[in-house]
Amino acid sequence: MTDGLLPGVAATLVETPRLTQQVLHAEGVDPRAGGEAALLVHGNVSSSLFWQQPLLALHEAGRRVLAVDLRGYGGTDPEPVDATRGVRDWSEDLAALVEELGLERVHLVGWSMGGGVVLQHLVDAPGRVASVALVAPVSPYGFGGTTGLEGQRVHEDGTGSGGGAANPDFVAALAAGDRTADAPTSPRSILRTFYVAPGSLPLDSALEDVFVTSMLTTRTGPDHYPGDATPTDAWPGAAPGGRGVLNTMAPTVLDVSGITELAVKPPVLWVRGDADQVVSDTSAFDLAFLGQLGAVPGWPGAEAFPAQPMVSQTRAVLDRYAASGGSYREVVLPDVGHAPHVERPQEFVAALLEHLDAPAAEPAGLT
Repeated sequence: MTDGLLPGVAATLVETPRLTQQVLHAEGVDPRAGGEAALLVHGNVSSSLFWQQPLLALHEAGRRVLAVDLRGYGGTDPEPVDATRGVRDWSEDLAALVEELGLERVHLVGWSMGGGVVLQHLVDAPGRVASVALVAPVSPYGFGGTTGLEGQRVHEDGTGSGGGAANPDFVAALAAGDRTADAPTSPRSILRTFYVAPGSLPLDSALEDVFVTSMLTTRTGPDHYPGDATPTDAWPGAAPGGRGVLNTMAPTVLDVSGITELAVKPPVLWVRGDADQVVSDTSAFDLAFLGQLGAVPGWPGAEAFPAQPMVSQTRAVLDRYAASGGSYREVVLPDVGHAPHVERPQEFVAALLEHLDAPAAEPAGLT
């Protein structure tokens, strides 16, 4: 599936023991050459196509860089997603890809949901990870259903997160391949309203069409996006299921705060926009915050079901990471939404290049 490639970008299918994965790279680059590379991991309802501008810029700067499609997106096999394992289906797919490509050292760069994927890979298989960059990442405690800086669940079963949190009209528009901006829940409208800050992309441009094409590669259904849900009497009426994308980020199965316990802690770059409406302490996709605004009826109030402080949770974990021997740098881009690498590609690449040049972590003993 190679629609939407920019000039200078090529796609290669890489067969691993787990599945066949599509990898984007600059033309003339052999993704199987081994050695060291930056590996770019996209977020939910997207694909590697969103990485093309920074991929080309990093290549021009002399870096070896690859961008992968996760299972169920882009040109990678649409294998089902077992959400009972959190994001490990994807993180173990990454491990298989790294092995197949012979990469000895990898710089992991994860956007949104992909941030959770690369942190899970770091927790489970840290040996080859030279550095980590998080781009508007999901909270270390998942998306929805938690409160406080330690990610305490509002309800033990994760109510308020998972497959039941998706907008069914948006899911239907994805499944129908809707390329219009006729409805506020069409992929193009969601891109313009939430993926980027207003005015970040020229409307109806060729680049916007590439990103819509990317979004429409998302497989839909209970095994993919959004996944299944479990009815519950507690507000808002649904707890996570065990299948599909949104359930992988339920707090019952996703907790990557264990990065603070690693014996060797690679340097972390955290890039985000200050106008992000997706990953935020006041997220427009958090049912609790929407309930607070009156957009989801029946909200039981801030004491019973507070909004999730997503950014604050990430900062708290990274502060502990730094206090236990690691290091991180936070870069906040003004007037930027959920896609800094798309909205300000030059500034993003400059920050990433500086990060890639940082010295690697040395063993410091268990913390």
